[in-house]
Amino acid sequence: MYETFAILAAFIFLYASAAGGLERTIINGAVVFIAFGLILGPVGLEFLNLSVDREEMRILAEMTLALVLFTDAANADLGFLKQGFHIPQRLLVIGLPLTILLGFAVGVALFSGLTLLEAAILATMLASTDAALGKAVVTNKSVPIKVRESLNVESGLNDGICVPILFLFLALAAGTHAEDSTLGLALELFAEEIGIGAGTGIVLTVIGGFLLKECANREWVTETWRQLPVVVLAVACFSVAQSIGGSGFIAAFVGGLLFGRIARGHKHKLLLAAEGTGDTLALLTWVVFGAVFIAKAVESFSFPVLLYAVLSLTIIRMVPVYLTLAGTGLRADEKIFMGWFGPRGLASIVFGVIVVNSDLPGGGTIAATVTCTIVLSVIAHGFSANPLVAALAARISRSEGKAAVD
Repeated sequence: MYETFAILAAFIFLYASAAGGLERTIINGAVVFIAFGLILGPVGLEFLNLSVDREEMRILAEMTLALVLFTDAANADLGFLKQGFHIPQRLLVIGLPLTILLGFAVGVALFSGLTLLEAAILATMLASTDAALGKAVVTNKSVPIKVRESLNVESGLNDGICVPILFLFLALAAGTHAEDSTLGLALELFAEEIGIGAGTGIVLTVIGGFLLKECANREWVTETWRQLPVVVLAVACFSVAQSIGGSGFIAAFVGGLLFGRIARGHKHKLLLAAEGTGDTLALLTWVVFGAVFIAKAVESFSFPVLLYAVLSLTIIRMVPVYLTLAGTGLRADEKIFMGWFGPRGLASIVFGVIVVNSDLPGGGTIAATVTCTIVLSVIAHGFSANPLVAALAARISRSEGKAAVD
């Protein structure tokens, strides 16, 4: 155990020291973390002895995602969202259902061993995008604000929206509800997950923001303890919402949006520790994923699994997004860019653990497909982020320059 801790500590220290340099290259953090886990894990040199079960992996991924959602939302440009919310609204209301529907159709065509409900479960698990993996894009000022803020909002909310859909399909697959109750069950799940989640995020953030502001005005908050309130508030939003039947992801994102508004004058200092904690948890999540979960899923990889993963990252995601964004005023290359940058990561890992614990007959195929998609996404989106951002910025600059000359 201590040897494992020593190796992880050394790796975290080295990566933290060189992170700034790596971020300017085509290699993203998740690629490094997964490779580290694979090489030093049980299938590699066997230096890392990580005995993490499914539930522990789920908790780690959930806490990581909650912190990332909260901090990304707090850093969002609310001024833009007031004017341009129609773009992420389209992505969530139209694009997300179309993505699930297309993913379902492809799943039925490729996997004869999956039931219709299992194909729908797979499509839902891979419809949500990852705020953590998309951070390189949504925080890059070279990306037009309407593109990066729309992607940020989409990735912050679509995983929370997918939760009730996933639970609905799981309940039907388990045969716990009659078909005639499907609509009522769906409405109930949406009301509970989204309504309770958003309400929890608002209430806790208002209370927490008020207390923090009052204590700061009285100079009760020391520099040492200033680092903790946002971390705890993000975890509280997620945990309380989950415990009372709501979506913790929705609570974390909505809470982050509100906190960014409440603390807009000095939020940067308050968010630094939360961002660092989220990055560290993300590192650990990807290392465990590479060392433990990929090794177990590789045996189930097949051509249909690989083909579905490739289609999930391309046609299944990009076509609905492109069609959904028609008439929004976005350039064709911006729509293609937004369609491509829908990385799969932490949310899909959480969903994967939930489904594997459900013991579905097709659970092995589903887990292998989700794992394969995540690995391909980490590699493809990681290596393409900086080059494609630079290419998009260059095209827009040339277009604006030409328009100025005309």
